[in-house]
Amino acid sequence: MTRYVLDTSFVIDHLRGDRAAQRRFARIFEEGDQPIVNEVVACEAWSGAPAQGDPALAALMQVVEFVQPGPAAAERAGQWRQGARTRGHSLSLADALIAASADDDAVVLTRNVRDFALTPVRTETY
Repeated sequence: MTRYVLDTSFVIDHLRGDRAAQRRFARIFEEGDQPIVNEVVACEAWSGAPAQGDPALAALMQVVEFVQPGPAAAERAGQWRQGARTRGHSLSLADALIAASADDDAVVLTRNVRDFALTPVRTETY
């Protein structure tokens, strides 16, 4: 079983009907893998939802595991941001925290591979 941290770009693409994202999401369940999100992804996704709510987003959030990585993940995210800055790059706080929630055993599922390449986590696109 593989754990997949769903990046906000993936969640948005899935909800907007992107066929590749929808097929990949279905395949996660078909293969017995585990989709997860953290508070950053949930917050970013909900910030783009209509004021009266989004039933599709609410349904998606019901079938994924919500994780809160904790202090060690925050430390890793900070170190990755500092390292990127030292190398002349900018790693957003959101992307660093999403990547850090992948820990050592998960894959970040994203369209935004370039920014996540600034971290040591495994990524996959769709």
